[in-house]
Amino acid sequence: MTACAIETAAEDDGRDGEHPGRGARATEFTAGLTITANGAYAARLAGGGDALYAERWTLDGPEPYAVPLPLDQPEEPGTQLLPLADGRVLVARRVDGRRNTFSLLYPTGPATGELPLGAVEAPGSERLVLLPPSPDGIGAYAMCVGPETTTLWLVAGGAFGPERVAEVRGRCTGGVWLDRTGRMLALDRRLDGGPVKAVAVDLERGGEVTPLLQITEDSDDRLLLADPDSGLLLLRSDAPGHDRLGWGVLGSLLPVRFPECLRLDDAAVTPFAVQPGQVLMPETCAVALRIDAAGGSWVGTWQPMSRRMGQLAAPVGWLAGTGLWTAGGVLRLPYVTAGAPCGLADVEAPPEPEPAPDAVVAGPAAGGGAAAEGPRVCRPVPLQQAPLTDGKPAG
Repeated sequence: MTACAIETAAEDDGRDGEHPGRGARATEFTAGLTITANGAYAARLAGGGDALYAERWTLDGPEPYAVPLPLDQPEEPGTQLLPLADGRVLVARRVDGRRNTFSLLYPTGPATGELPLGAVEAPGSERLVLLPPSPDGIGAYAMCVGPETTTLWLVAGGAFGPERVAEVRGRCTGGVWLDRTGRMLALDRRLDGGPVKAVAVDLERGGEVTPLLQITEDSDDRLLLADPDSGLLLLRSDAPGHDRLGWGVLGSLLPVRFPECLRLDDAAVTPFAVQPGQVLMPETCAVALRIDAAGGSWVGTWQPMSRRMGQLAAPVGWLAGTGLWTAGGVLRLPYVTAGAPCGLADVEAPPEPEPAPDAVVAGPAAGGGAAAEGPRVCRPVPLQQAPLTDGKPAG
């Protein structure tokens, strides 16, 4: 129900693992909500002070409701949670500064059941983060980020506890699923001190890596969201001269576009959900954006074919940066208030806009020629080479 970008991995700027609401105790904990790929369940850390606990939300019923999953010991603010499609919640805890333990929590009458899954060692110089919920809803993955290599682990859904599934050369951040089976994963990789480039990792072929985004040779090109139904990609790149939000289509040779309406001088704009079900119609997908400024956070809505971004006030208590689209074009925003500890506010998709004029970034085409006149076209290269089928990838 939602195309979800990883929330636990920060940009590769020396602030890995820092998040609003994490790393310091507060009167009331306000960490975000992680939603399953099918939109049925979600999980977050609830409570406050020294009494944090996991909380599971059920979203696919007539009304959303929350089930607390407390244990004898409270959770630490850095505990990571991931909901599974069967309603259990994966918990990842850092122990003794290097050991990461994994358990599944589930309600058992008035109590909370816990199934230990094992542990992964990560030296002090490395950092382990959970990847977004797998599209199949069964497996759960984590990546251990070291200074020169990144290791991918299947931490739930395997046969014998955590299993190492791939090792990727370079320092990786991000994490976006490219298909509906949980096979193809996009990571933003910095290799040998060079620029950041999004790559596709095939988890069924031993972690085989192929290029995914290369707008210019020296630009930092990060993938933020992907919708497998339409092929729509939301990305961030400094190819235009500074960081801009752009969009492209998976497997397409059309240029990446950087809409001017997504650029705000006094606010940061970050996409967090894409409307599913728009098969082969990427221009019509509704995109939800988080807008952060000095005055707070609110919501933007936009479609690739639009020349305008709609802006609307977020519901009181919005868990900022989280939400999901329904296939019918309704944006559901989770919120928490004293009177509504588990709420969803529904927002209709914007009306179909007038088509916007194409806007492409100037610069050398990656793997292709230049336009005969005017600025040279930059392409999301080589999107078509990512091995999204069983065939041998090009190159």
